[in-house]
Amino acid sequence: MTDLNYKKNKVIGFVLAYNAAPFLEGLYKRIPKEEFDDIILVDDSSPDDTLKEAGRLGINFFTHEHLGYGGNTKYALKKAMEMGAEFMVEIHGDGQYDPAVIPAALKKMREGYGLILGSRFTDWRQPLRDRMPISKYLANVGLSFIDRTILGVPLTEFHTGFRVYSRRLLNEIDVTHTSDDFLFSFEVIVQARFCGLKIGEVPIRCDYANEHSSISFKKSVLYAFQTLRVLFWYLLARLGFKHPLFLCSSAKKYS
Repeated sequence: MTDLNYKKNKVIGFVLAYNAAPFLEGLYKRIPKEEFDDIILVDDSSPDDTLKEAGRLGINFFTHEHLGYGGNTKYALKKAMEMGAEFMVEIHGDGQYDPAVIPAALKKMREGYGLILGSRFTDWRQPLRDRMPISKYLANVGLSFIDRTILGVPLTEFHTGFRVYSRRLLNEIDVTHTSDDFLFSFEVIVQARFCGLKIGEVPIRCDYANEHSSISFKKSVLYAFQTLRVLFWYLLARLGFKHPLFLCSSAKKYS
């Protein structure tokens, strides 16, 4: 990805949007704008008034054909890199993840991390107090235990929708062969681990009481099995078997 407009410590927030019109104003008011050099909205071809609402709020926006969560995120990261960002903050357009955590996440990122995740499970009881469905709670705890064991990274959660990416991470990993669906979010974590980048987390709260976009049960089950497949590929790559997901720009791996 190009370094032509790169500026040290430049922070760009990107709002991922699909049918986000009802949530956008409330979310935008809660974003700590003083933390950013720029905030953009990247729309995944919403049929609603998302772009009209973004324009009304004065948010710079981009749109493209419908790609899915992963495809939209990759498009947003590419745009942020082209704009010269060193740090890129992923913000979901439905406002479910509390943006108040952004200052803490950026502070931690500047300590030398390649990727920061927002974890709902630093306090194991908090997700239930926030009304996370018990089925989602148990699935997340179970999958994260497997992830933590295999990857050897002491995170309390691996399946979260809030994260901060570094330019160093995106220059090191290759997202060409990553999923255009929700699996992308997990693949990037495993890629970062394989390529030896530090991964950290900060506590985050999540709103389950109000209406938000969410993954269907069928897709959730498929996603769970897909993450196990990615872990299998990761183990094979550790043994020396080549896989297109696990190509690092430098020789540093899984340190």
